[in-house]
Formats: sequence, structure tokens, C-alpha cells
Amino acid sequence: TFLRALALLMLLPLLGLAGTASAAQGSAVPANFRIGVAPHSSARVILEMYQPLRVYLEQALGTPVEIVTAPDFTEFARRAVAQQYDIAITTGHQARLLQTDAAYRPLLTYQSDFKAVALVGPDSAYRNPQDLNGKPVIGLSASSLVTLWGQHWLIRNSVSNTTMRYVSASDSVGQLLLKGEGSVGFMSLANFQNLQPAVRDRLRVVAESLPMAGRVYVLNQRHAKRYDEIMAQLRAFAETPEAKQYFNRYNLGGYRALEPRELVALEPYANEVRLTLKQGK
Repeated sequence: TFLRALALLMLLPLLGLAGTASAAQGSAVPANFRIGVAPHSSARVILEMYQPLRVYLEQALGTPVEIVTAPDFTEFARRAVAQQYDIAITTGHQARLLQTDAAYRPLLTYQSDFKAVALVGPDSAYRNPQDLNGKPVIGLSASSLVTLWGQHWLIRNSVSNTTMRYVSASDSVGQLLLKGEGSVGFMSLANFQNLQPAVRDRLRVVAESLPMAGRVYVLNQRHAKRYDEIMAQLRAFAETPEAKQYFNRYNLGGYRALEPRELVALEPYANEVRLTLKQGK
């Protein structure tokens, strides 16, 4: 018994060192599960919007979850292509880019139609698109789906010599239009509907897009083996009271599966983002 006790005392320091090394290795491996949300609104609004999802997934996945965004849509796409997000939530054209160029796998989208709108301010003399010739227009960024749609809308209507001003969020578009600092601005219909009434009620919709794939959830390839698990957790989240309140508050309707070629249809817009990234803009 004495020899056994002596041997145990001699082993304790070694066991302690092994435990320390194991703990050090273990602390280096876990990392936050990062959900990147495209900057369709201010960072404050985005963090508030996705707080219920963050809390639910943190409990369901058993790992810390954080919501992050980016200064603009182009930088968001750049970071997503660089694999900085575990899940990216972005408009369909960027989801298509991430699917084809960065091996993200589509998960789901929202039930409500996603549309882009063109807006003018309360003092606008707008009667037809030609009234916009030679005037400043406002968009979110060169890689924003609503901005790209707006640019195509201007071209289709033979509007020329406009100057595009990019801003960081939809509420900024609204404020600038109220101040008369732009002849027309572009944002999503959902974001227009969610503006403060004092802003929204003074703006006028002059054009509206056909439905497009809106905010799409895509999963990073490094979680490919967990695809079914994460999809199931998102579906389960959708049934919670917190999720239903979130869907109702932001007019999202709930989740739905993507149609087989829904993202493929946005390849022309995805290619414009691809070119913007290659040019380093």
C-alpha cells in the first residue's frame, strides 16, 4: 500500500500537466457560431431582429451564437466568400453567389414575397421616370439587390445621367428623400413597410419589382454534416411563440423551402456582385 501511495503521488504532477494541456486544447477549439446578416437595416435593428433566433440556436446547438453584419452589402459578400459566417442570411442574388462560388448550401427563405420599390419624397414633382434624368438617386450599395434592381429599372426606362449615392441602411434612404437630397431611392418593400410611420407616410412608391428570392439562409460548407440538424432546428424555431412574434412583426410570414431554380434566376444579379468583388470595389 505504501508503494501504491508513493506511485500515485509521483503520477499526480503528470496528471495535472496532462489535464492542463487538455484544457488548453479544448479552450482553443470551441468558437462562436456566427450568423452573418446582410446590412438591410442598421446594425442595431439587425441585432434586435435576430435576437430570438440567436437565443434559440444557442440553446439548441449548445454553443455560443453571435449575430454579425457588415458596413455594406459588398463587404458582406466579401466576408461571406471568405468563409467568415457559419450561416449567412442575405438576398437571393448573394445567396446564389455564395452557393456557386463559396460552396454554401441553401437552407430556406421567408414566405412573404420580396420586392424592391422605388420611392420619392413628399415634395417630389415626379410624374414619370424621365423626370429623373440628370438627378441624384439613392441606393444601399453596389451589391444590394434592391440597388441593382433600381439601376436596371432606370436603364429600362431610359433614364440617363443620374448619380448614385450609396448609404448604409434603408432608414437613411428614407431620411435623405425627406430632406430632398435624392430624386428617387431604392429599398425592399418590407423595409419600407417597417420604416417609422413619420417617415413611411411621407414617401411615395412609384415603382415595384416582381417577387424575387429575398432573405435566404445558406449554410457554410464546414457544417455540411450538420445540415439536417440545423435545418431541423430552424424548423423547430419557427414553431415557437418568439419566432411567430418575429415573423408577424416584420411581415415575414414564416419560413418556406426554396423552389428548385429560384436562386438560378438571380444569376445575372449574382454576376454583378462577382464582378464588383473582382474589381475590389
